Amino acid sequence: MAEVTAAAVKQLREKTGAGMMECKKALIETEGNEEQAVEVLRKRGLASAKKPGGRIAAEGIVGSYIHMGGKVGVLVEINCETDFLARSEEFQQLVKDVAMHVAAAEPRYVSRKEVAATELDKEREIARAQAKNDPKNANKPDQVIDKIVEGRLNKFYEENVLLDQPFVKDPAKTVAELVDEKVAKTGEKITIRRFTRYKMGEGLEKREDDFSSEVASMVG
Repeated sequence: MAEVTAAAVKQLREKTGAGMMECKKALIETEGNEEQAVEVLRKRGLASAKKPGGRIAAEGIVGSYIHMGGKVGVLVEINCETDFLARSEEFQQLVKDVAMHVAAAEPRYVSRKEVAATELDKEREIARAQAKNDPKNANKPDQVIDKIVEGRLNKFYEENVLLDQPFVKDPAKTVAELVDEKVAKTGEKITIRRFTRYKMGEGLEKREDDFSSEVASMVG
């Protein structure tokens, strides 16, 4: 059986829009033959004949999710190519699922490109300092430290970037893979454009008496 590399899976995913696991399964089934793997995915309804990446997604809907009796609220805009898809039950369920995910997982950005370079530099600096101060890394070369730093940056993305986060209803896949599955199934370009998360009272100073009561309850 031909070895299926991560690079081959990534290339098939970019070509078809199908999920990573489905691409891997198709490549294993076809012994690494990309053309046959594309055909397998198309037969399963997981890839379209024309890659939707370059097309325009200007339709869609703004969805909402309210949690904890009004304590947390989310608005999210997800775009697609046609109003027909935007009005479909499946697309609207996707919007609800993403809004619910945002409420639960508290992402700060939609994608990695939204993270400011200055913030990444700061996170990289902190990660490097932590790695070098760890006694276990005392004699490790710079190349190993660099890999540790990149690993911690990936963890930062998983915690803060919506598309990188494990989907709350199915942590085996990321939100990006969830969207990719819908793209492959519908044949339309689908993008999460923006979201806003509100938490009741966030950023407000508590009244002194409320704060005192809260501290007292915590210490018994």
